Order: sequence, then structure tokens, then C-alpha cells
Amino acid sequence: EGNRMNEKSWASLAPLLDHRRYVESIVAGITIAAHPDFRCAVTMNEDESTFEIPDYIMSRLQPTLTLGHPAREDELAILKYHLPFADDQMLNLTVDFLQESHSLNLDFSTRDGINIMRFALKRMAQDPTHPVARDDAWRESLEKCLGEDATDLKALASRKSQSLGGNIVPMGLGDFFFSPDDPLHPDADFGEFDDDDDDDDDDDMDDEPGADEGRR
Repeated sequence: EGNRMNEKSWASLAPLLDHRRYVESIVAGITIAAHPDFRCAVTMNEDESTFEIPDYIMSRLQPTLTLGHPAREDELAILKYHLPFADDQMLNLTVDFLQESHSLNLDFSTRDGINIMRFALKRMAQDPTHPVARDDAWRESLEKCLGEDATDLKALASRKSQSLGGNIVPMGLGDFFFSPDDPLHPDADFGEFDDDDDDDDDDDMDDEPGADEGRR
């Protein structure tokens, strides 16, 4: 996967991906030309653990084909291919889960579905004398493989949206140094500040006994 390589690794391949068509080793002092039929195909998945591809590399990786998640029928066929002995009921449970996660833009993949199924099938075959219900085995597998949060996809999608800033007020530079209620905060709202407080204090002093005598 291309975006699991850092920029230094990509830099060494840059001559191979443009008109020069070679790689070189400074340590060994050699240059290796690419075969005339050389082609390069790079796969990339977008997630938090990947690096950002440099622009000078992206311009060399053309054309780009985007592959979305498979449709329900295709995803079911993939699961059946890898798990031909699996029960149809558990297959449908897994596909329903995956399709809902795709619609909510969550990061669960078909590979996750295969892992869920494998765990559930092994759990059911663990002790034939004490059979486990299919639904219970599947839910246990879901929690063990993907975590308890995966049992409520809508809540998980909502938390993910908030963590990405969907419902959060953007922070300014002053927010890193001052609390929101700090009067020194550069973005503090002083609209409710009463400018007449000093005048009120002066009026209170005028009302005090002997105030006029002090002025004489």
C-alpha cells in the first residue's frame, strides 16, 4: 500500500515513475534501468495510520481509480468464497452489518466481516455439548473483533463526526493559552461589560454622609 511508505522511500522511486525510468543506489554506486514493459500499480487505503503521499509522486501516479465498498450481492459473494461452509443466517447478519457501516462512512471492511465470521464459527464449534445460539455467537464475535462500540453503528458514526469537528466550534490561538472565561482571552466577549459601573460608584460616594463637607 503506497501511503504506508514515508516520503523518503517515495523519493528514491521518483526517477522510476517519470521519463527517466531508473532507480539508483548512491551507496552501491549503481543505476538500474527499468524494463521497457515496466508498469507500476499502487494501492492506497485512507485511514489514520497512513502517510500523506507527496504531490510530486501523486502527479506521477496517473490515472487514479477510486474503488468504493462492494454492493451487498458482491460482499455476500466474497464472504461465501472465503467461508463456503458458513451458515446463510450468519452470512446475512454480517453483510447487513457491513452494508450499514458503509452507509455511515465507518471504516469497517469486508476483511472485518471475514474475521467476525471466523471467530463466530470457531466459537460455536468450541464445545458441541453446550451449543451457543448463532445470534449470541455472532454478537460476541462482533465485540471481540471490532470492539463494543461496533454494536451501535449510529452512535459510533455520531461520535466520529463530532471528533472530526462536525459539531465543535473552531479553536483560535487564544484558546490554547486562556480558558474561555478568562478576561485576558483575546476573543473574549465584553459586550455585557457595564461601562456605567464607575459612574454608579461615584454616585454612591456622593450619597455618603459628609461627602459635601469633604469637598468644601
